[in-house]
Amino acid sequence: MKNQVCSKCGEGTYSLGSGIKFDEWDELPAGFSNVATFMDTVVGPSDTRPDGCNNSSWIPRGNYIESNRDDCTVSLIYAVHLKKSGYVFFEYQYVDNNIFFEFFIQNDQCQEMDTAADKWVKLTDNGEWGSHSVMLKAGTNILYWRTTGILMGSKAVKPVLVKNITIEGVAYTSECFPCKPGTFSNKPGSFNCQVCPRNTYSQKGAKECIKCAEDSQFSEEGSSECMARPPCTTKDYFQIHTPCDKDGKTQVMYKWIEPKICREDLTDAIRLPPSGEKKDCPPCNPGFYNNGSSSCHPCPPGMFSDGTKECRQCPAGTEPALGFEYKWWNVLPGNMKTSCFNVGNSKCDGMNGWEVAGDHIQSGAGGSDNDYLILNLHIPGFKPPTSMTGAMGSELGRITFVFETLCSADCVLYFMVDINRKSTNVVESWGGTKEKQAYTHVIFKNATFTFTWAFQRTNQGQDNRRFINDMVKIYSITATNAVDGVASSCRACALGSEQSGSSCVPCPPGHYIEKETNQCEECPPDTYLSIHQVYGKEACIPCGPGSRSTQDHSVCYSDCFFHHEKENQSLHYDFSNLSSVGSLMNGPSFTSKGTKYFHFFNISLCGHEGKKMALCANNITDFTVKEVVAGSDDYTGLVGAYVCQSTIIPSESKGFRAALSSQSIILADTFLGVTVETTLQNINIKEDMFPVPPSQIPDVHFFYKSSTTTTSCVNGRSTAVKIRCNPAKPGAGVLSVPSKCPAGTCDGCAFYFLWESAEACPLCTEHDFHEIEGACKRGFQETLYVWNEPKWCIKGISLPEKKLSTCETVDFWLKVGAGVGAFTAVLLVALTCYFWKKNQKLEYKYSKLVMTTNSKECELPAADSCAIMEGEDNEEEVVYSNKQSLLGKLKSLATKEKEDHFESVQLKSARSPNI
Repeated sequence: MKNQVCSKCGEGTYSLGSGIKFDEWDELPAGFSNVATFMDTVVGPSDTRPDGCNNSSWIPRGNYIESNRDDCTVSLIYAVHLKKSGYVFFEYQYVDNNIFFEFFIQNDQCQEMDTAADKWVKLTDNGEWGSHSVMLKAGTNILYWRTTGILMGSKAVKPVLVKNITIEGVAYTSECFPCKPGTFSNKPGSFNCQVCPRNTYSQKGAKECIKCAEDSQFSEEGSSECMARPPCTTKDYFQIHTPCDKDGKTQVMYKWIEPKICREDLTDAIRLPPSGEKKDCPPCNPGFYNNGSSSCHPCPPGMFSDGTKECRQCPAGTEPALGFEYKWWNVLPGNMKTSCFNVGNSKCDGMNGWEVAGDHIQSGAGGSDNDYLILNLHIPGFKPPTSMTGAMGSELGRITFVFETLCSADCVLYFMVDINRKSTNVVESWGGTKEKQAYTHVIFKNATFTFTWAFQRTNQGQDNRRFINDMVKIYSITATNAVDGVASSCRACALGSEQSGSSCVPCPPGHYIEKETNQCEECPPDTYLSIHQVYGKEACIPCGPGSRSTQDHSVCYSDCFFHHEKENQSLHYDFSNLSSVGSLMNGPSFTSKGTKYFHFFNISLCGHEGKKMALCANNITDFTVKEVVAGSDDYTGLVGAYVCQSTIIPSESKGFRAALSSQSIILADTFLGVTVETTLQNINIKEDMFPVPPSQIPDVHFFYKSSTTTTSCVNGRSTAVKIRCNPAKPGAGVLSVPSKCPAGTCDGCAFYFLWESAEACPLCTEHDFHEIEGACKRGFQETLYVWNEPKWCIKGISLPEKKLSTCETVDFWLKVGAGVGAFTAVLLVALTCYFWKKNQKLEYKYSKLVMTTNSKECELPAADSCAIMEGEDNEEEVVYSNKQSLLGKLKSLATKEKEDHFESVQLKSARSPNI
């Protein structure tokens, strides 16, 4: 500073000139600070409020610094004043998109600098270090490395790792930085320090590295001290099998794990077991053969072998079923490779991560417990058999592997897929000990694939081998329809015309191979072609109820029309107005730290002729995914399905400018059918799951499933959508989930939805209205038509217009005649009653007179007495004893005058003069 002259740094030190570098992370360097915040402005209920983020911070790990693993927002902050414009550069690992990683810069007024394009850091592959650099302006720059975990019930996130932070543009340094322990600088004017090799060490500011005692001590690369060599144990060696010899024998060989750090001359040490034991070689894998040499070779094109016999030509009318089936592991197959990687050191670089072991391949020893042990399988493409051209979006192939894990710590097995060498994504992972099981991943596009199995014994920062006996074993790996595959069997194919001989020809989409003729035949209507075999009519699988097949018979779908017979009545439904995507935002829910989030569902009820129209975006990947080519379909931030789900974090929840959508998953990509029944293909809608419908109109149920299986859903996910007629909810209606399962599912595998809408009511028919007839006025009668109440139908037939018809009126004089007739009838009835009553009085008087007469005549002489001659009837007794009916009385009235005259004559001629 006195001379204002730049001088070279001495040995054991280094300088960046006008920059500074942070490469030691045993503790937080001076000038750095941690700030942990929880940015949710709307805190949930008391039982879901955050328990504090005071313990969340970035943690130094020696060669790098590690971010928080929870869902707090933690910022690593460093302030620097630049004399001139410069840049900041750092290396990082960022593999988990369940954590947001931002890098941004503020000025001394706490205003964010214009670096929005560089704010979101891109994801990296597992085990790879990426780099990030941003230009800095002169003046004060406050640097922020900010991470926010998004857990939402999922397992802990993998943290972000940062190392080698370099800032260029500071004032010219007035001192040189000493080399950190484990490094040295042996030349003046160095701008960096070199790492000490293995079995050497150095202290801070070293000019050279010091060797460890060769027999009793050892050190890893970049060590600051030497350690005593421990006695050898069973954890320090492993066994391998040599390639087969001409006699079909393999030797079991034992080798020390390199680099060897143990001692055999100590008291408790074990010796390396003797090698050379010969065993029978396992057979070749299917599709390979042994031609008398010590190795297996793939069968030539058009031939097949089960691995135990020589390759044979496929019979006429058949073709080889290409693929790979690895179930014998004497040597590593040619299209597979293995490696070892550690994010914090290079101890296992160059080691084999996996070892073949006869009937399985298992994870190797590695350099330390937190190594990633990598196994890769490369397949250049997938294509269906010749006889199957494959419809767009249909299955092209699948990869299946059988495995088990044996762990005493927090081991994890990752299964990852890379498409066209652009992005490696974790498809599934398994933690802890797992029983022997199989997993299948389906391939839908023809592209170059690299499948990766990565095993880590523990993710804690450990440089020892405490859990070396924790391992994963893979027993078999099978890939179907691989482009460069071999054949273990042959399958039937369609034959061309006689002119083309017996060569196989591709069948058009939706055609199967007729067994008798080996010719292509189209599948019957409303069936879809099996993706696994096309031989025989049984390859055409009937569609589910209420569904139809596409023209190429690739999938089944609903055309949004449904018919149901109920009590001799036909119900016709038209769900076309519900065919557009329906959405449901369910929540909010809160994490243990109080992060507010929502479950967002998109439902495409009918799709569009088999196309899945429901899309769920993952806009986190707008900022975090690795670069993809414009227009590439490898972009994984968007999923299409019949039913999909996203997790939405509102903008106020984490202080971001926009809401974030993450964890987009497919709930249903296959349509099963539509029916009024509550059960279809083991999917059952319980009666108490939803409220009782308000009418007798039956609910209609749409059933779907997902073709992808997970560790928790071994049969894949399923979805049932109950469509209910509700005139009170017009238009798109309302979507809801069961109250018992607020997330739409109770077990994470079966999802249920209720969709209520007036558009779900059946089409109107003649049974849904009635007619009302009016009075006949002036020869015309009006008939009105009205809907039955309550109305439970829509569209269909329209309500008929009112009808006007002629009618006959009654003539005036006819009315008069009818009136006179009615009056006469009443009068006759009155007269009849009057005369009948009068007749009763006359009969009474007459009978009284007769009785009086009889009593007096009994006193007269016998000859003059009132006697009845023999054989004569007593007419008077008849009068007294026989009561006449009303009709008889009317007759007697008609003859009353004659009878009275006859009786008076008798009385005057035959009775006493006193009468």
